[in-house]
Amino acid sequence: MTRKLIATDNDAAITVLRLVLGIVFFAHGAQKMLGWFGGYGFSGTMGFFIGMLHIPAVFAFLAIAAEFFGGLGLLFGLLTRVAAFGIFCNMLVAVAMVHHQFGFFMNWAGTQKGEGFEFHLLALAMTVFLMIRGAGAASVDRLLSYPAKNSIRGQVRPLAA
Repeated sequence: MTRKLIATDNDAAITVLRLVLGIVFFAHGAQKMLGWFGGYGFSGTMGFFIGMLHIPAVFAFLAIAAEFFGGLGLLFGLLTRVAAFGIFCNMLVAVAMVHHQFGFFMNWAGTQKGEGFEFHLLALAMTVFLMIRGAGAASVDRLLSYPAKNSIRGQVRPLAA
């Protein structure tokens, strides 16, 4: 099971996609978790999710954790499929609970009352791709799934599952 979860190839294009998505979600997660980049931090974000959006506390916490730890997981390529799944769930709920009411397009001109779901749709597609293909090159998952050399016989054998 673990082997299938971290299995990936040495594809550089996947790495680019993973890193860009990781940067975006780490930044958003750091706003919510740590108050970095002009965010409200954990307490402020929890208060907004619970008070204004009426999201139960456990789900508000999971949303913050999915963005922050999911972003970190993607940046390092560690448990990429799990990180992508967390972000996928987060974006699906964001569309269903908030952004669908504002239509497809983002609010570039500031003329809508909120943001549409086009960004979320892109993030959903990217996370599905990473859940299918894995982390790609330059990832902890790749290092863990790469066959280890057997120093006794000089043979290559896969890591135990």
